[in-house]
Amino acid sequence: MYKEIYLVDDEDLVNTINTIQFRKMGMEEQVKSFTNPELALDDLRFRKNNGDRTLILLDINMPEMSGFEFLEFMTLEDFPENNEVLLVTSSDSDVDKKEAKKYDKYVKRFITKPLQIKHLEDYLQSSYPNP
Repeated sequence: MYKEIYLVDDEDLVNTINTIQFRKMGMEEQVKSFTNPELALDDLRFRKNNGDRTLILLDINMPEMSGFEFLEFMTLEDFPENNEVLLVTSSDSDVDKKEAKKYDKYVKRFITKPLQIKHLEDYLQSSYPNP
């Protein structure tokens, strides 16, 4: 399972709704919420244990730093591959989907807002199949 779950969206309401989704799945304790992507990136950089598997729900369109800029920093700084990113965005643009493929080392899914618990459960089920 994931040691930490990062919610990175410039809208606090979106992070709150996503936190509720994780609460319904009994995973609220792992959630860290950020409305500023730069702070989330710093938190990821300076974690005590970089080896822990981490899930990052990342918005693409944010004013301080776009989700793609966030991913570019992850790539340039060679973040470990155990940082799994789900792009959660209101964009359904083919251009954004194509751009996301550049970061397939980290990006595992492209999910349109609003995030639904079914999307999370489907992803978690595929990441942690039952024995």
